[in-house]
Amino acid sequence: MAKKKIQKLLVANRGEIALRVMRSAREMGISTVAVYSEADRNAPFVRFADEAVCIGPAASKESYLVFEKIIKVCKDLKVDAVHPGYGFLSENGDFCRALEKAGVIFVGPSPQAMKVMGDKLAAKEAVKNHGVPLVPGTEGAVSGLEEAIKVAKTITFPILIKAAAGGGGKGMRIVEQESELKEGLERAISEAQNAFGDGSVFIEKYVAGPRHIEVQIMADSHGNTCYLFERECSIQRRHQKVVEEAPSAVLTPELRKRMGEAAVAVARSVDYTGAGTVEFLLDEQKNFYFMEMNTRLQVEHPVTEMITGLDLVKLQIRVAEGEQLPFTQDDLKINGHAIEVRVYAEDPANNFLPDIGTLTTYRPPQGPGVRVDDGFEEGMTIPIFYDPMIAKLITHGATREEAISRMERAIDDYAIAGVETTLPFCRFVMGHETFRKGQYDTHFVRDHFRPEVLLGNDTGEGEAAALVAAQLFADRSNRPAAQPVGAAAEVSPWKLKR
Repeated sequence: MAKKKIQKLLVANRGEIALRVMRSAREMGISTVAVYSEADRNAPFVRFADEAVCIGPAASKESYLVFEKIIKVCKDLKVDAVHPGYGFLSENGDFCRALEKAGVIFVGPSPQAMKVMGDKLAAKEAVKNHGVPLVPGTEGAVSGLEEAIKVAKTITFPILIKAAAGGGGKGMRIVEQESELKEGLERAISEAQNAFGDGSVFIEKYVAGPRHIEVQIMADSHGNTCYLFERECSIQRRHQKVVEEAPSAVLTPELRKRMGEAAVAVARSVDYTGAGTVEFLLDEQKNFYFMEMNTRLQVEHPVTEMITGLDLVKLQIRVAEGEQLPFTQDDLKINGHAIEVRVYAEDPANNFLPDIGTLTTYRPPQGPGVRVDDGFEEGMTIPIFYDPMIAKLITHGATREEAISRMERAIDDYAIAGVETTLPFCRFVMGHETFRKGQYDTHFVRDHFRPEVLLGNDTGEGEAAALVAAQLFADRSNRPAAQPVGAAAEVSPWKLKR
């Protein structure tokens, strides 16, 4: 671990997370370097940086994923440290080791911690003797169909087949009965091989009606590890999060403490340093089980910042400099409630398919308790080469009810035209009785959302859906007759009017 002050920081990422990291660095008096692809030449994060270097064509495999180019920039510009953001190289141990060899600090955990926690089977092995609850299932990769049948009969159906490497729902199959097992196993292995280059899969008992609860941890190199409370991430599409909140609406103080201490135990099992997130499943009986650890900053980290008053990026940098955490567990308190919605360039009325276009109108909301982390401006085009997230919209309130009401107002005030986005869906979520009561789980989209509620063809989901549908229907009616189906409306489809 370094024992030196960072004077110049390169952010090996793009878009909103690059800009967010640079802002904290600037407040710390640290100069910043942006690396960018040809597609991002005019992006705000490039202009914000003190220095910027183009590292290749638009395709990430020719730019953002080529760490040799990034290390060359580090050497040329005498960079002290690299912050990886999330995605791209943020959990790449080879990149971390190459930086270390070049004498550059990696703002994150050790390559070994990444390696262990990046493999779900290795992670389970690492934590099993630390009092961390695990979902019943195989301890290693499944060798074939015969073993899979034997395991499934032992833990009983339904079961979940999961890829040992990677995440994001790839290489994952729910199997309800033995007759479906052969096909499910083959498809999971094939998908895992294609996505991660590793066809290893394992089997777990499928937890019905689960909630996705993750705990933010922060650890320094002096033996101090704290949990910064939890985030509820159960509103998902395609196993990827869309709405997050902190704290969870269902955790008691006692359960919060137990889950937090379990997360700390997971981190300590691999001598973790820096920011990390330990993910758990919570079943209907409030039993929780370890799923995995993400060895980086999470997309949804702002909700934790809002309820704790901490800047997680600044803490990451200080830990990377070799400093101790400036607090203990007893110093941390939850202040109010925060909600984040991810504003993706996707069409929720068309199975959340990406929608590429130009932001002909882009005016983010403002006002008390509203935060927008974005990387776009009006007139910019959403590139097809990267994740379609435009922004993260975060609200904070003294209570959960106030945070929800504030989010509804902020969504109503968010003016975007040129692409379809997930904002109508997020507005639907905020108004849904199941969400407002905090009684939802990871099946929310399957059980409660139908595209018809955004197209004016369904009246069974209450006032919020009606508001969204009415405005969206009006906007679509104003499109020119020759405009292709799925093209963006000229008037924001989520600029709701009461």
